Amino acid sequence: MKTNSLSAWILAVRPYSLGNSVILVLIGSALAWTDRGFHWLPAVLCLAFALLMQCTANLVNDLWDFLKGADQPDRLGPDRAFAKGYITLGAMKAGIAGFTLAACATGVALLIWALHAGALRYGGWELVAAGAACIVFAWFYTAGPYPLAYHGLGDAAVILFFGLVPVGFTYYIQTGAWTPEVLVAALACGLVIDTMLMINNFRDREEDARCNKRTIVVCLGAGVGRWGYLALGTAAVALCLTLLFAGRTWAALLPLPYLAAHISTWRKMVRIDHGDALNVCLGETARNILLFGALFTLGILLGR
Repeated sequence: MKTNSLSAWILAVRPYSLGNSVILVLIGSALAWTDRGFHWLPAVLCLAFALLMQCTANLVNDLWDFLKGADQPDRLGPDRAFAKGYITLGAMKAGIAGFTLAACATGVALLIWALHAGALRYGGWELVAAGAACIVFAWFYTAGPYPLAYHGLGDAAVILFFGLVPVGFTYYIQTGAWTPEVLVAALACGLVIDTMLMINNFRDREEDARCNKRTIVVCLGAGVGRWGYLALGTAAVALCLTLLFAGRTWAALLPLPYLAAHISTWRKMVRIDHGDALNVCLGETARNILLFGALFTLGILLGR
């Protein structure tokens, strides 16, 4: 692969993972639609911001996991562009800065729209705080003096920034509100997306232990990875079922096929147990997350 080529950058931003951001904004917007608060422009801006921030986080992760010794050219997981030498150090730093600035510009546009619409309760400072927190998370998930992923906080960070924040604020920006149903949906999304981190950490547990990357699986053992993966998807579907009490029958029941797919992948994960063969489960997990997002979004849109 040619150094700093378009193909190298596509590899670095990990397009297979970007569907996560898409489904989060879709679900938040679907909830806004059913509550008669949907607006297409902020929905598009939320999507752009989420995608740009995820690309930023992926690039920072690509760079700093290599610098900290977690990603070597012979890693078990999918290739990393910087570890393979496909992107130079200067280009990677420039790319991270570029994506961060583009996300900030999108956030400013979103803030301007929200202030003009007059839907915000706290004068826009809540959006500034949320945006700043997203940037801090993107950088300090693997970088900085206390990287979250290296101190057992990766899963909590994913549930917060790939669940509660994007779904909740996508809904809030459009409606000016935050309901218990939105909280349930956002938490369910965070749990589902954390299954991708869990399978990654389960696969990399021996490498992570060698480079002192203290993930939950490293700290508590492989058993926590096996059963934690199953519990995350199961808990997400259980949360969706609570929407029956809110009268959202379709949103509660349509995610059930996801659970069948999730359990099937979990059984394969347990059978394989270790090695790069677990990448099959990683691919299935990405597929399952998209399935959950599609079914949940459709269930929400089908209404009460």
